[in-house]
Amino acid sequence: MQVSDRFHLWQGLSRRVQDIASTHRGCLPAALSTVSEDDHQPVEKTTDNAAAGSRAGRHAQSLFEAVQALTRTGRSHSSVVRELGLDRRTVRKYARARTWQEVMRRPPRKPSTLDPYLGYLRQRWDEGQHSAKILHEELQVKGYLGHYQRVKMAVAPLRRGLPIDEPRERPPSPRETARWITTHPHRRSLHINERLPRLLDHCPELKLTHDLVRRFATMLDNRDAAPLPAWLDDLKRSGLAPLVGLARAFHEDRHAVAQGITTSYNSGVNEGRITDVKLQKRIMAGRAGVRLLRHCVVLIAHLRRRHADRPTVSPR
Repeated sequence: MQVSDRFHLWQGLSRRVQDIASTHRGCLPAALSTVSEDDHQPVEKTTDNAAAGSRAGRHAQSLFEAVQALTRTGRSHSSVVRELGLDRRTVRKYARARTWQEVMRRPPRKPSTLDPYLGYLRQRWDEGQHSAKILHEELQVKGYLGHYQRVKMAVAPLRRGLPIDEPRERPPSPRETARWITTHPHRRSLHINERLPRLLDHCPELKLTHDLVRRFATMLDNRDAAPLPAWLDDLKRSGLAPLVGLARAFHEDRHAVAQGITTSYNSGVNEGRITDVKLQKRIMAGRAGVRLLRHCVVLIAHLRRRHADRPTVSPR
């Protein structure tokens, strides 16, 4: 009897979800929390005006207009590359952008230890204290342990009449989006439950993908392969190339896939053992003899077995 492994069935579907998220990367910022227009309009207007007056801003604006003028006529990206002599990735970036400011906009920076004190810095600046050295000393009294140079860089935009460079929320990556979709709704964090519905409402393709994933997860949880033929037909009709390819592969091996859904055979345990051995190899290789390595591998296997005896919730 041929059985397709449940672990690899789910892994294959997860990879296709990531491919779809990569294709619809432009939709991913829709997952970010909505902010009032009044909060961002003055900041964006000031920043855009500053960028428009710079040499880089004028260059970006001219490239955006040239690429958009050609793509609006139906020209392919390859044709635009030959016409303007630009890199293919550059043409793709300017063709996908809605405004030239999107190309100039810097990616959100990573959070730092200074972030909790930015409000205090703005307050002291408005009160007339413009010395970065004194501001750094005041923050040290409040518990800030960072370097003076970080405070100096933080107040630099204020000297130019710009707002402090606050950390902005990053949109999810295609890999994160795939993990959101493939995680069981009851196991998703509050952070994901707030953002995923916004993303799915904005992107019909990802919403369709999410619905199809949940239907397959239900088949695995219930070990019921009866809905499999209808599910494969819906994959083919989805119009999403990664899912259409997956439906073709599953259909060719549909009997083994059905056995993988309905039976208890799977290599998930073996995959976990292999991961454990690789982890121990990375941690202890060259630092321990064979006897100690063997002891660690056996100990982890014993702990996993004890954990497996406890009732668990399906990760899907």
